[in-house]
Amino acid sequence: MANNVYSSDFLVIGSGLSGLLFALKAAKHGTVHIITKGRINDSSTERAQGGIAAVVSPEDSVELHIQDTIRVGDKLCHPDVVEKIVRDGPERIRELVSLGVDFCGEDDTGDYELGLEGGHSKRRVLHVKDHTGEDIELALVKRIECAENIKVFENHIAINLFVRNNRVHGAYVLDANTGEIEHFTSKITVLATGGAGRVFLYTSNPDVATGDGIAMAYRAGASVMNLEMVQFHPTLLYHHKIRSLLISEALRGEGAQLIGPGGKRFMPNYHKDAELAPRDVVARAIDNELKKTGADHVWLDISFKNPDFIKDRFPQVYEGCLEAGIDITKEPIPIVPAAHYMMGGVRVDINGKTDVDGLFAIGETACTGFHGANRLASNSLLEATVTAHNAAVTAVEELKEDVPTVVISPWDPGDATDSDELVVIAHLWEEIRRIMINYVGIVRSNKRLIRARNRISFLMREINQFYWDFNLTPDLIELRNIALVAELIIKMARMRRESRGAHYNQDFPDESDEIVDTILRKGYSAVRSV
Repeated sequence: MANNVYSSDFLVIGSGLSGLLFALKAAKHGTVHIITKGRINDSSTERAQGGIAAVVSPEDSVELHIQDTIRVGDKLCHPDVVEKIVRDGPERIRELVSLGVDFCGEDDTGDYELGLEGGHSKRRVLHVKDHTGEDIELALVKRIECAENIKVFENHIAINLFVRNNRVHGAYVLDANTGEIEHFTSKITVLATGGAGRVFLYTSNPDVATGDGIAMAYRAGASVMNLEMVQFHPTLLYHHKIRSLLISEALRGEGAQLIGPGGKRFMPNYHKDAELAPRDVVARAIDNELKKTGADHVWLDISFKNPDFIKDRFPQVYEGCLEAGIDITKEPIPIVPAAHYMMGGVRVDINGKTDVDGLFAIGETACTGFHGANRLASNSLLEATVTAHNAAVTAVEELKEDVPTVVISPWDPGDATDSDELVVIAHLWEEIRRIMINYVGIVRSNKRLIRARNRISFLMREINQFYWDFNLTPDLIELRNIALVAELIIKMARMRRESRGAHYNQDFPDESDEIVDTILRKGYSAVRSV
């Protein structure tokens, strides 16, 4: 295998909102390489339907947004982080507009058409119909294509970070086009690989969301935090062929109702806010209805609204469901909850700094403490914009420091050969994801977590043997990563001896009086008061 070397000031791994925005800012001060394992726009950002939450209305206030975030986060949010991100939100919105994002409703007065979503006390969700993320991604990609200091490497998947003396100097990367292992050296490395929804069988996430950044950071010695806090979105289309069509929370914001198998609305029985309750509450309510009735799915109904309104406000959902043979203007949508967002991730400060020198993590890969135990709807893109900005400012300052030049050691494949049993990788993928959805899903128990731990530990040994015996493929790299992230989620779920937000354990159904973060790094584990 060739060992091509590419050197830059900044290496960005991932190409969603946070990674691209960081790259645009950093490129004004140095050279930037972006590696992405698919096309540049293959990201969770592209699938974000609802929008981005920020205080831009005179009827709203920063204080209310802070209160909503902390309340929905079930007291686990870091208050100082919440305040900084929420206060910076309006400025970051103005920046996105300057980059070409055309949010709905803006007129000469600067007013926007604001959506209402679960957990929000005011309308504050800026959106572009129901394809906000797609428009943001497109606007940033256009800017990236015109930037002189940025080079993009598509179909490249990072394998491991290169660490020496607790400092990251770049990464080993597989070029999926050629099968060659390449070296990317950098003074600053930024993980922006998104979440890990593909660890679970049912997920709204794209195929690329396999927890790569979390796994690589942990192997490099960085701390991870609160990985047990996995948000399950209540409404994913239930269909035998279309597996990851998210039905936006904005439908419920506009009055859509959840209907049980018996044809009756059930959310008023679970929460005073009914369909607009926080996501963890709605997801558990649906899960309970499914377990109680034995049904495969429940229904989300917005068909009583004006058909023209539905088509205009939710064109992406309308077209996606129509492709599945469902006309949402005339009939309800079959839905199930699915893994959607990681509140936990690589432990970082408000500027995206990890506890390994030269390594930053931003976006869903990271855990700042902003989302707590349950993310407030449409706060994810907000956090991504703010932390990308902060990380760029901080990284540019670090670039001025005297960073030693290090030559990355050649990649040594050892005695690895091409595998003639790639079907095993597919089987292991399937088994891990089924274990996680069945035992580490919406409702957990000590018995389920122990079963999952034992089985995942056994599978890890087999996967690691594959890793050393056979030449690397994208599927094998991703399998190794989802197995490690699954193992970490289970460990941290067992560390938390309470139920809070997205983490519900039948053996510890109540919240603890002490509010703690769970923290893991190699050779170290802790629960630490917030």
